[in-house]
Amino acid sequence: MAVKLMLHPRNQHREGYDFERLIVKSPELEAFMTRNPRGQMTINFQDVDAVRMLNRALLMTHYEIDFWDIPATYLCPPIPGRVDYIHYLADLLAESNDQEIPHGSDIKALDIGTGASLVYPLTGQHEYGWDFTGVDIDPVSIKSARQICERNRLNIELRRQNNAVDIFEGVVGPDDIFHVTLCNPPFHASLAQAQEGTLRKWRNLGKGHSAELNFGGQNAELWCPGGEIGFIARMIEQSMNFAEQCLWFTCLVSKKDSLKPLSRLLKEAKVVEFKVVEMAQGQKTSRFIAWTYYPERQRSL
Repeated sequence: MAVKLMLHPRNQHREGYDFERLIVKSPELEAFMTRNPRGQMTINFQDVDAVRMLNRALLMTHYEIDFWDIPATYLCPPIPGRVDYIHYLADLLAESNDQEIPHGSDIKALDIGTGASLVYPLTGQHEYGWDFTGVDIDPVSIKSARQICERNRLNIELRRQNNAVDIFEGVVGPDDIFHVTLCNPPFHASLAQAQEGTLRKWRNLGKGHSAELNFGGQNAELWCPGGEIGFIARMIEQSMNFAEQCLWFTCLVSKKDSLKPLSRLLKEAKVVEFKVVEMAQGQKTSRFIAWTYYPERQRSL
């Protein structure tokens, strides 16, 4: 297997997928196996069911998750890229911890839009032992995430956001303190835009012309009015009211063109510091923005 040097150095998936090992842990995956033109074992990544089964096998094999399942039409995110975000957040926090990667439940993380898959708390808790709180507006996602927690006996708090325009209000209490927030926001402004993005991806990869969203996804997971700029703009604006309750606010940014307007909004919010962290993953480069209202001298963990 080719080493994926673009993934974070601590990412368990840098050496690709060991399908033989995955099948031993999750035998159901074998039914979805095929061979690529070079004769190597793989799956059809355009098949939603195959991707879901691969995720289950990865979580069981690498993250000690005994049970994982999500509703059929819900977002099934690729594990290697998602866990990369966690590793880069650990590096960010290390800057305030004498360059030591922080481990343990004293580190409080807030996952905005945790989803039915609960992927960030599952991987982040295993890799670093952080204390996660997951928030979502969709009751089905909360129910699915709660089932995953209960079946695996995990201590992850889940909170329902009842107001579609609020990010932190209603789910962050007056006594809550977080070291970091994370978010995989709805990237698109409409379903049509989401489908066009999928078509463009498969054309670029030479994999046909299907508009099917191979990782699934519901409305609130994939698109919202204003797309990612609109969503993150609300997050930035509302973060000002919780400036003292979180060390670092962060959010994934899909489109590079979004960085300029978001940087302007961060300056208007008078944050003390903000940065863009690039994460190169396979065929694309992803990134997240991070901002803080704390002066550097007050950031020690």
